[in-house]
Amino acid sequence: MPLHVVFVAPFFMDTTLRFVRAVAATPDVRCSLLSQEAPYKVPDDLRKLLAGFCQVEDAMDARHIERGVRLIQSKHGKVDKLFGALEHIQVQLADVRASLGLGGLSPVAARNFRDKAQMKDVLQSAGLPCARHHEVKSSSDAWQFAAKVGYPLVLKPREGAGSKGTFRVDGDKDLAEALLVVRPSDLRPAVIEEFVTGDEFSFEVLSLAGKPLWHSLTRYLPNPLDVVRNPWIQWCVLLPKEVEDPRYDDVRKAGYAALQALGMDTGMSHMEWFRRPDGRLAISEIAARPPGAQIVTLNSLACDFDLYRAWALLMCHGQFTPPQRKFAAGAAFFRGQGRGRIKAIHGLEQAQREVGHLVVELKLPHIGARPSTSYEGDGYALLRHPETKVVEQALRRMVELVYVELG
Repeated sequence: MPLHVVFVAPFFMDTTLRFVRAVAATPDVRCSLLSQEAPYKVPDDLRKLLAGFCQVEDAMDARHIERGVRLIQSKHGKVDKLFGALEHIQVQLADVRASLGLGGLSPVAARNFRDKAQMKDVLQSAGLPCARHHEVKSSSDAWQFAAKVGYPLVLKPREGAGSKGTFRVDGDKDLAEALLVVRPSDLRPAVIEEFVTGDEFSFEVLSLAGKPLWHSLTRYLPNPLDVVRNPWIQWCVLLPKEVEDPRYDDVRKAGYAALQALGMDTGMSHMEWFRRPDGRLAISEIAARPPGAQIVTLNSLACDFDLYRAWALLMCHGQFTPPQRKFAAGAAFFRGQGRGRIKAIHGLEQAQREVGHLVVELKLPHIGARPSTSYEGDGYALLRHPETKVVEQALRRMVELVYVELG
């Protein structure tokens, strides 16, 4: 009998739908989709692949998810697996799996990954390198930590993701302003931690029953928090070809130990980390879900295989065949400059002449659209080449040349 998998996708974002399609196309799998989006929004090609669909009022609420899963089960048969790719629902999915007796990441582990203060406590207890931190339930907690540790600091939500709601604090004035926005309390605590300087990277791992099977890493150009603070910066992500290089041995050791300490089960994880100026490693945070920022697609390009389908096969059947890395790859994100709607895109012809031969996927901003508030911007170009340096230089040149005008 085929496995009956329920995929929870609160919103139909392009990347999310790529994961759903991959699961729905997995051999010996019947995939049902649970969402708060209306049925008519399911793309026609995907609708043909689904065993069932259930719309719930709030697909980020465990009670609604469980009612939806039970309804799908009553209509389409016993559910064998329940998962999704969005970070914000991993705890809810774990709670529902526990309630329904389904396997997967446990509620305890899900909270270890989702709660940034709890995560840092677990990592420190395991002797792993991470920033000094403190849970903040009041403004006085933050001021006391600042007095003890000194500036610069970072103030962020306890359950944040993607640098959203994250503030770099360089002094008393910055801290006062950040506290007015975050407003920490007993019900909505925040996390304050020392600001780690250095080059920032990510570290992705595919695990089966807690055992690492394969890994990758990317370099952020520049660090995401710098991009958030400076709207004129167009961000890049570089996936080097040399991921097995000995210079990353400490990252592999620390990353695998962190996953074990937090309780990783089966799936893909995304760890952000720093290489300090003195060479030491510092773990920023880890999520028990696939990465954003086109990193899954970049790995597919670098290895000439489909990581979306590989992830689906791992999640559904516990199977994975490690691919061989053949290329370096990278993403350049186009970000609107100014105010208003997207008015024009400049520099494309010159970029095409200089680095167009390296571009394998291109998504341009839509003229007339409102600009995105994300540091990933309104479009992107994905590049690859056998040499890492060639890709890095092309990414930098791409964001120098392409200019998205707002007005």
